[in-house]
Amino acid sequence: MRRLGYVIGLLVLLVSSAVADPALPGLVRQDRMMPITLADGSQVKLETMILRPDRPGRLPLVLLVHGTNPAAGQAFRVAAERQSPADLLNPAVAFAQHGYAVASIMRRGFGHSDGPFAETLSGPCDDRDYLAVARIAAEDVTGALATLRGEPWVDPDRVVLMGHSTGGFAVTAAAADNPVGVVGVLNFEAAHGSVPGRTCSPDHLVADARIFGRTARVPALWVYSENDRSAPPALGRRMFDAYVASGAPAQLQVLPPFGVDGHAVVPMGPADFWWAAVERFLNQLRLPTSVLVELPPPAPIPAPAPLNAACAGYFDAYVKAWTDAKAYAWNRDGHCSSATSMRTVDDAKNEAMRQCVAAWKECSLYAVGQALAPG
Repeated sequence: MRRLGYVIGLLVLLVSSAVADPALPGLVRQDRMMPITLADGSQVKLETMILRPDRPGRLPLVLLVHGTNPAAGQAFRVAAERQSPADLLNPAVAFAQHGYAVASIMRRGFGHSDGPFAETLSGPCDDRDYLAVARIAAEDVTGALATLRGEPWVDPDRVVLMGHSTGGFAVTAAAADNPVGVVGVLNFEAAHGSVPGRTCSPDHLVADARIFGRTARVPALWVYSENDRSAPPALGRRMFDAYVASGAPAQLQVLPPFGVDGHAVVPMGPADFWWAAVERFLNQLRLPTSVLVELPPPAPIPAPAPLNAACAGYFDAYVKAWTDAKAYAWNRDGHCSSATSMRTVDDAKNEAMRQCVAAWKECSLYAVGQALAPG
């Protein structure tokens, strides 16, 4: 039955059309399996979420590329399949509001995208080969770009690549080939190979950034957060310095701390936390920065009490997340967990509770969607 439900879900993705999103008035959303062609000529389908203003005409495109769940072993496969294009819904909404068409893709082996998983790292922790997997991930990015540039609602000569974490590494690798139509790159917290407490082979990441910078000529903005545990800003600075020293045009912005781990600022944080830095970059590229679609503010929800400081920030981000498929779990000591990027409400409830119970044992659902949980 689980396999049957998975197949039905894929069929829905294959045939879905763009429809107005009641949670996002003025925007249309389409969830689909997008065919792309790889370098060897083979074709695969990538799970894709498209969000754009409900208006005619061609729009500048932002191609969003996700990070990688840090789970290891068999748990990694489960975690990778659990990832969704809606992981980056918050930035998708921010750009769509400002007049962009946005496509959030799942790379091979993630979410419902075709496999097999193609980004397996080789070598021990002190000798990781990141260059090979970056180029594999970049294939998915450039393949998606080629397909999307042919859409009637895309301006094919005004494209921005935006990646988070391993997605930031992927778009940086893709930019090294200066793909046609790409006018800017937004690299949020690019890194790879993080394990608890450290990053494997950081010197290799720096060396790879130097290699990418030798050929990249697309303007880029690199963004890190002060309290990022997976991509520390000190490592980001080393990678950035190597990148620009090789001749690539780029700027670096370090954001203030966000929550307990700044690595979550793009998927979880409200866009106004990082939009100012992005807006300056878009202005330099002569791309739109004015709001085209005004969205009503989300309905307020009273916060639970007590909440620790980090959970108070996460609750604020939860309330502002532009989706009804979300849930917030909490315990009486003020700890919490939230799921704001799931495909369904039931998925969100299950994931919020799973994370909370795993960390804090005694938990209950506090909010589901934009309302308090019943009971």
